[in-house]
Amino acid sequence: MSTIYKPENYNSVSPYLIVNDASATIDFLQRTFDAVTLRRFPDANGKVMHAEVRLDDTVLMLADGAEGWPPVPSHVHVYVQDVDAAYQRALAAGATSVQAPVKKEDADKRGGVKDAGGTTWWIATKVG
Repeated sequence: MSTIYKPENYNSVSPYLIVNDASATIDFLQRTFDAVTLRRFPDANGKVMHAEVRLDDTVLMLADGAEGWPPVPSHVHVYVQDVDAAYQRALAAGATSVQAPVKKEDADKRGGVKDAGGTTWWIATKVG
């Protein structure tokens, strides 16, 4: 039995997002979170059949919606070093505000944005 069961530097669980305009989502992730594209497979029309991007220590997988695989609105939580700066980068990258960063009852300062592909990104920094 092989002890190598996943690609090197991949996490065991990866969110898989089916979105509208995966290329725009990848651009948003690069501009907001400094994501790095690991793999990207377009179809003959340029739509993304499958892509993988690294955000810090996590691999996120995504694709454009297709027949039988419609886009699904999702929520993803991301910890960053500076929630305020990431929130501003997200808005500059075209996202709309869901909630400005605020410290509530837990140890996090958290804000939310929605990107053009339909994903809501909850951005947080542990502050307490």
